[in-house]
Parts: sequence; C-alpha cells; structure tokens
Amino acid sequence: MADTVLPQRAALRHRLAERGVDRQLWLLAPAAAFVALLFIYPFAYGVGLSFQPEQGGPLEAYRSFFADAYDRATIWTTLRIALPAAVFNVAASVPIAYRMRGRFRGKRAVTTILVVPITLGTVLTAQGLLNYLGPTGWLNRTLLDIGLIHEPIRLVHNSWGVFLSLVITGFPFAFLLVLSYLSGIDPSLERAAATLGAGWWQRFRRITLPLLAPGLATTFCLTFVLAYSVFPSAVLVGDPAGETRVIAYAAWQARYQHYDFAKGSAIAIVMGLVELVVIGAVLGGRSLLYTGPTGGKG
Repeated sequence: MADTVLPQRAALRHRLAERGVDRQLWLLAPAAAFVALLFIYPFAYGVGLSFQPEQGGPLEAYRSFFADAYDRATIWTTLRIALPAAVFNVAASVPIAYRMRGRFRGKRAVTTILVVPITLGTVLTAQGLLNYLGPTGWLNRTLLDIGLIHEPIRLVHNSWGVFLSLVITGFPFAFLLVLSYLSGIDPSLERAAATLGAGWWQRFRRITLPLLAPGLATTFCLTFVLAYSVFPSAVLVGDPAGETRVIAYAAWQARYQHYDFAKGSAIAIVMGLVELVVIGAVLGGRSLLYTGPTGGKG
C-alpha cells in the first residue's frame, strides 16, 4: 500500500504546485485562520445583525440612524476631528523623518523620545492632558500667575482636547511609517540632482516627494482609520454629549445604553463605509503626485 500512497501524494503535490500551491503557502494558514476568526467572522456577524432589528424591516436600523439628525451629525463631527489630526500627523512627520534619515549624534535618543507616546496609551494620555491643560492644570495656572490671561483657556473637554490626544498618540505611528518609506528611497537620486545644481527644496519637491507619495497615502489612510475610530479620547478629554459626540460613541450608546443591537451594528457598518470612502479617495488620488515607474517602499 505504501508503494501506491507515496506516488499519489507526489502527484497531488505536483498538481497543487502547478496551481501555485506549495508547502510554503501553507504557512499562511494560521494567519488566515486568525484573520477569519477575529475579523471576517465578527464583521459578517455585525452585518447580519444590522439587518435584524426588533421592529420594522431589514433596513430599519439604518433608517433610524440617518433619520435622526443628532445621530447623523456624528459622521461629520468625527470627520471634522479625524481628518485634521491625520493630516497634521503626516505633515509633521515628513520634515522630521526627512532630517532623521541621516546620521547624527543622539539620533537614537531623539527617535526614542519621538516614539515614546506609543507606550502611554489613550487613558494615560488623557490624564496627562487634563493635568497639564485643564482649567486648573499647570499651563493655565502658569499663564494666570504671570498675568498673560485672566481666565483659563479651554483646551480640554472640547474638540481641542480630542485633537491633541490624537496628535500625541498618532504622530509616533505616522513618523515611524514615513521614516521607513523615506529609508526605501535611493539617496543617490538626490545626490545626482545636487551635482546638477538642484537645491534641497527642488530635490525634495521633484524627487523625494513624488517617490514618497505612495507611502504618504498609505500612512494617511492608516492614521485616519486610527483617528476616525476615536472613542476613549472623545469621552475623557472631549464633550461626548456635544461637540465631540463621535460616531463610535453613538454606536456604543445604541448598543450598551439603549440595548439596540441592530442599530449599534448598523452604525458600526456606516462607520466602516465612511472610512472606506475616504481611503478610496486618497489611494485613488495619490497618482497625482506619483508619476514615476519606481519609488520607495509602499
């Protein structure tokens, strides 16, 4: 029997290899199972749940969300906070990462300082903002003591507090991504342009930026997704009942305060669709900057 099984196994491996399936491809199976279990299944379950309201037709949960102006406004409220935060994080990371490409004394220390906020977490960041920028925080007390202001500046419990929290937690992530993309651009291209008399701005605008555009688009998309899903910051340093009532908070209210599982799932699906629209627009428009045949990583 062994004489017949071995040739059959060899023939099966040969047929699979002809279709591009080999032993190395099977190494992706655990990762695929992980993604299916923790992403695809919950997403499919949420989609199905959103079409099963307790009352009304299959689309009642979506109709209820868009018919309520208070709920519907959360889409624009979240965009108003997430888009500027994502743009700022990406824009601020480019010049810093551009300078950090080269070798200089203390580079590791500076890099460590820039990425340390990743380890803080949202709750600790919010607590720090309250201590430093709150009405009785260090900043307001100092400005009041020296007479520069006559009443505390409102920098928390509003959209400014949420924006600052997103910048503190999102900038290190954007910085590391942009730095990796810049490292993938061949520095000899800039040196060749410099020998032809191009200044640093010309080199950056005509060589580095076009090659970096795909990486910037990807970085913006990832940073935007992180910012658009903001929830703890909107509650801790924002005004969740007013100007920082974001869409994630509306989904939480529907699910855990009103026990409307279908509407909570519907809001989450709408949230994901809005993110996909923005991501599609950004990835579709990155070709306006990137026109060359080769580029950096990303």
